[in-house]
Amino acid sequence: MIRKFIAGAAVAGALTLGVAGAAGAAAAPTGTTNSPAITSTTTVCSLVPKIQARVQKAETRLAADLPKAQAAEAKAKAAGHTAQADRIAKRITKIQNRETKLTARVAKLQAACSTNG
Repeated sequence: MIRKFIAGAAVAGALTLGVAGAAGAAAAPTGTTNSPAITSTTTVCSLVPKIQARVQKAETRLAADLPKAQAAEAKAKAAGHTAQADRIAKRITKIQNRETKLTARVAKLQAACSTNG
């Protein structure tokens, strides 16, 4: 019982000091710098090459896995396992929809970054 009380007091004290310390650090100006303003657009646009690399890697993996899944679906249908074939078909459709959505998002991101500089 005493251990729980001590642990609770320690956690409450740490949270109180953490919040007060964070508020004090946020309120205290450290000086001015002459660095350019960083906006969310410039930050995201600087990450476009990394995002494109990840998307390309995922598309490559999906392109390799898609024929396997389609073959598994055909095999299940041929064996008369329609429920299993339907689940596989649903998964294939879901993956293709995700890939389409991802490609559209990357295109939108590229367009936004090209118009903003």
